[in-house]
Amino acid sequence: MISPFILNDKNLFLDRFPTGQVNRSLQAWDAADEYIISYLEQQLLTSSKQNILIFNDSFGAISCNLTEQQLYCVSDSFLSHQGIELNLEQNGLSEENITLLSSLDDLPSDINIVLYKIPKSKGLLCQQLSKIKQQLSKDVIFIACDRAKEIHSSTLKLFENYLGTTTTSLAVKKARLVFSQLDNDKALSAVFPTSWPLENTDFTLHNHANVYAREKLDIGARYFMENLPNVAANTEVIDLGCGNGVIGLQVLSKQPAAQVHFIDESYMAIASAKLNMTENLPSAIEQCHFLVNDCLTSVEGGSVDLVLCNPPFHQQTATTDHIAWQMFKDSHRVLKKGGELRIIGNRQLGYHIKLQRIFGNEKLIASNEKFVTISAIKR
Repeated sequence: MISPFILNDKNLFLDRFPTGQVNRSLQAWDAADEYIISYLEQQLLTSSKQNILIFNDSFGAISCNLTEQQLYCVSDSFLSHQGIELNLEQNGLSEENITLLSSLDDLPSDINIVLYKIPKSKGLLCQQLSKIKQQLSKDVIFIACDRAKEIHSSTLKLFENYLGTTTTSLAVKKARLVFSQLDNDKALSAVFPTSWPLENTDFTLHNHANVYAREKLDIGARYFMENLPNVAANTEVIDLGCGNGVIGLQVLSKQPAAQVHFIDESYMAIASAKLNMTENLPSAIEQCHFLVNDCLTSVEGGSVDLVLCNPPFHQQTATTDHIAWQMFKDSHRVLKKGGELRIIGNRQLGYHIKLQRIFGNEKLIASNEKFVTISAIKR
């Protein structure tokens, strides 16, 4: 939904990205964005030009309000970067002072202020705080924000352990600010990627901080691996929303002549998938292709034989099925005639209805008390 974000006499119109979402009631900003921007204004912290490092700005609500500053925007989400660029453009704001950085890039050293939107992932939180402490000056002003109900005593303890002395603001509109000094000389250091053995194989999986199931195979992926199709040589396969790439790894371990495209919107997911292929099946690396993307936006139509997918049902903290819809529609477009989309999902999500509407067919491959594996063929 394009929502008016009116703050400090500045009127912006912000949209969530991707723009073609089914649930158009979700807005592209929240009370935490309002609070942190108002605080900067009240404290005159942006009365002169500053070098500001912004973390996890989902769709540019913070960045679009500070375009006169020198901004560096760090995110693990390709969609967030696309959302920032979209909202800058549709509000006629210049990108001249803004540099977009992935979660794996080094941080610029000459930073005056860090504005930190607290992520849902504890692993990503620890990794980013550790990186801030290691790479930035002790004199930097650090301000974090989130909904008040998401900031627990355990959250504040992490800020203290990884950064230093930490205090909080009063809650305003159910949002709260967190202030930290980088003064902990014995600060914890987050070690990523993590590694663990993949059960019933000789493989070791490596996961960066923001990749789901960092310590063991999740039960959905385990069940999906039990119900993958047989893949012929030279089959073009997409592991869509690949995460750490375990599904594509499984395909190539059984059919090393397949061509597998690992696609995800997370920079850390793609880095994890590439690392796992390099470490576990180096002989098949030439059959692997890695792409950070918005679903299958840039993939040629009618070009692949098989799409394997475990679709998410949330974006940041919002529960939504628009990503699944886009994945299914994009899969129909990129599949060759006779090509297959095979998915896994929680039983209650009703993905078979969506597949029937898009493909005109669907087939139950396997089910248990929690999951269903479903196939749809492009006719």
